[in-house]
Amino acid sequence: MEWRHSGSPRPKKFRVEKSAGKVLTSFFCDQDGIILIDYLPKGQTINAQYYLSLLVQLKDILEEKRRGKVTKGVLFLHDNAPAHRTHATQKKLAYLGFQCLDHPPYSPDLAPSDYHLFLGLKKQLKGRHFSSDAEVIAAAKTWLGGQPSVLF
Repeated sequence: MEWRHSGSPRPKKFRVEKSAGKVLTSFFCDQDGIILIDYLPKGQTINAQYYLSLLVQLKDILEEKRRGKVTKGVLFLHDNAPAHRTHATQKKLAYLGFQCLDHPPYSPDLAPSDYHLFLGLKKQLKGRHFSSDAEVIAAAKTWLGGQPSVLF
């Protein structure tokens, strides 16, 4: 309902174009840049089993891309998400030879990517409309690929 004079024209209703939904991304990097980016399939959630498969993928990619660094040991920092805290995840990290660092409740100096990298990505994608998840992923890959390793 709206108040208007009987002779005045009706206000125009703009048709909103539906944009692609959200795309959840798991992002792994080291001081030299991006190692692995995983985009969660539609309708799936990150649980311990999915996260364990990502860790195995990460280990394989590390051995391929950063050969000398894996033998020296891997210090692994992730947040306190439920999939990260499970006993199975802790066992898998130990099995893969990753030494897990405790995540402090709040420490902006330990995760500059949260403040520099993702803020820039958010600004790049803001206001754009995507018709599919594939378009969102392609735009994110393009932007991330052009970032200097200084941000990592």
